[in-house]
Amino acid sequence: MRLHSSVLSFNLTRILPFLLLPLLSIAQDKGVQFDHQSSWSAIQARAKAEHKYIFMDCFTTWCGPCRFMATTIFPQEEAGNYFNDKFVSVKVQLDTSAKDDAHVRSWYADAHNIMARYDIRAFPTYLIFTPDGQALHRAVGSTQTAAEFIKNIQAAFDTNAAYYPQLAQYQAGRRDSSFLRKLAGQASDVYDMKDGHDIADAYFATQSDPFTPGSLNLLITYTQSTDDKGFSILCDHSDKVDQVLGAGAAEQRVSSLLMQAYLRPAVKAAGGKDPDWKTMQKSMSEKYPAYAAEVTSKSKVLYYQQHQDWPHFQGAIVGYMQQYGAHATAAELNDYAWTVFQNCRDMTCVADALDWSKRSFNDKPIPGYMDAYANILYKMGKKDDAITWEQKAADLSAGDEKAGYQSTIEKMKKGEKTWN
Repeated sequence: MRLHSSVLSFNLTRILPFLLLPLLSIAQDKGVQFDHQSSWSAIQARAKAEHKYIFMDCFTTWCGPCRFMATTIFPQEEAGNYFNDKFVSVKVQLDTSAKDDAHVRSWYADAHNIMARYDIRAFPTYLIFTPDGQALHRAVGSTQTAAEFIKNIQAAFDTNAAYYPQLAQYQAGRRDSSFLRKLAGQASDVYDMKDGHDIADAYFATQSDPFTPGSLNLLITYTQSTDDKGFSILCDHSDKVDQVLGAGAAEQRVSSLLMQAYLRPAVKAAGGKDPDWKTMQKSMSEKYPAYAAEVTSKSKVLYYQQHQDWPHFQGAIVGYMQQYGAHATAAELNDYAWTVFQNCRDMTCVADALDWSKRSFNDKPIPGYMDAYANILYKMGKKDDAITWEQKAADLSAGDEKAGYQSTIEKMKKGEKTWN
């Protein structure tokens, strides 16, 4: 007897959720199994009893990379196979929200203490503890694959790579220069900047010549404000820095830090209106006259770009590039060109952006930069040239990136818009 289609649909609708529940449970079981019930003390007790390490995912509710790891990497069977037999895994939310449930709220005090003790400022941060609760390693950031993430965590079991045992050696008095340089670099990689600054200073104390590649790269890494010791070296000896690290290396870092020091206060003082650019430049000129005009000009570009004020952005970027375009990096040239392509209607400005875009990959063929160049050509009506360059970008690419460029080529062939 054939069931009436409406009856069949009704019955399936009612029973489908119950059929799917075991399947969903099986899928979830394949990934990393996080303990969502226990307290921090109970987690430590469980790890000790089971002779397992602790894997702690320190995240915030607003962090995009944290969500990517939670929804894409941790549920994978490959991740589960590695973590579940070695670790007691726990997620620790380091911000607070009105939607926090009772379990999250019960962790508030411990979460605050963990964040302060390990100076966690980047998300996601992952902490590895030994079965007896001693900090062993830390890693920072998302990865595109489970295999890549597992490799990052495996460093915890390498005596020469596990971060906290190395840090303990430093705290116990080890001061050979090669060790200090390596550890300072590792501290930066895992975003332990508080300890990293101390280690870097200890390394610099061992060096008689600060103008070596190793010293200068470390100095730039740990010069994060105009108050840091390295800032004066970058300012006062930019020629020596550039001789070692390449033309413009010192100026790029100095300009970035001056923008940070002067633009933010100017934006805050403006109270929602445009900053007082003249006052900002005058204030900067008192201490840094050689940088004030260029940094102010670049600050306008960044400010209007972030506020999506495209009419003012167009004027700011054209003015900046006319005066200081020779100082722009390849990444900046590409970013400026793409922003103009997507948002500026003045074709004169778009034509200017074409030149910036071409310069961005003069020294090295980068598919993404070539894609920007092709799109600008297309917007200017140079369809055949645009398709040729977009194909060159596709030929240098693979996977999703290549597919994206091929999709753009099809749009170009059909005469469809490729901009906002």
